[in-house]
Amino acid sequence: MTQMLVCFLGTSGGMPTPHRALPSVAVRFAGSLLVFDCGESTQRQLLASGLGLPREFRVFITHRHADHLLGIPGVLYTLSMMGREDPVTIFGPKSACEVVRNLLEALETEVGFDVEINSVGPGLVYQGRGFKVEAVEAVHSAEAICYRLLEDDRPGRMRVGYLEKLGLPRGPLWGRLQRGEPVTYQGKVISPEEAVDPPRRGRKIVYTGDTRYSERIVEFAHQADLLIHDATFDQSLSDRAVAEGHSTASEAATAALQAQARALALFHISPRYHGKEDVLLNEARKIFPNTILPSDLEKLEIHYPK
Repeated sequence: MTQMLVCFLGTSGGMPTPHRALPSVAVRFAGSLLVFDCGESTQRQLLASGLGLPREFRVFITHRHADHLLGIPGVLYTLSMMGREDPVTIFGPKSACEVVRNLLEALETEVGFDVEINSVGPGLVYQGRGFKVEAVEAVHSAEAICYRLLEDDRPGRMRVGYLEKLGLPRGPLWGRLQRGEPVTYQGKVISPEEAVDPPRRGRKIVYTGDTRYSERIVEFAHQADLLIHDATFDQSLSDRAVAEGHSTASEAATAALQAQARALALFHISPRYHGKEDVLLNEARKIFPNTILPSDLEKLEIHYPK
């Protein structure tokens, strides 16, 4: 099993606190490092995370607001000073990509590798080895998208009892069946449908960035193994959440419940809750018990459903 490891590099929103950096979540999977949003100090958090800096390095920006992308120049400079030569690709909505391009141009950014910036919208964003990243529109005060990391489906389990009853020897013929090819043994044609259970879905992580509650996002996050959802405010500040295009902890929990997610991580925590994060956590857990409010640099391994 390929490890899928999530690291919460920065979990604050708007401004950092003594214990929370600005928004960024990294996923180490299938030889790639996927960074979702890139607030200030992300380069420091990456170095502290122990995730490593592999050749396959992708950055996915949700929107153009400063707290979600001002860390990009620092990350690029740090990678260059460490001798990187492999390219880095940045994805984001058109308005966010324009900000990134202007920022790098204004800083006269010179690094020792190619930087590719791709404007993307809803739909397929990136196809990796064994996974893909897709996007859907968020509901925020600026053009914004949410991302979904989807592992490819795994082959179904072999129906061992059936195959042993037929006397089919383990080995290449079993492999052909699992790849979807029929085989002939002792004059009998054995179809994959007879010998192999249906494919098993891969793991799924959804990262919303900044957003209001949205039925579109609920559908997008259906049966996610982990939903990382904007939870900037508690319910007493719901009017402010509406005005600023954010969600409350209750709304994040409602989204997780309706999406039938396995776990919820509250994210983009307003600095006003410094030392009082339980207000948000308790509010969410009343609706969706399997909720966490991660600390910076906290890691979470995503396992297959049992």
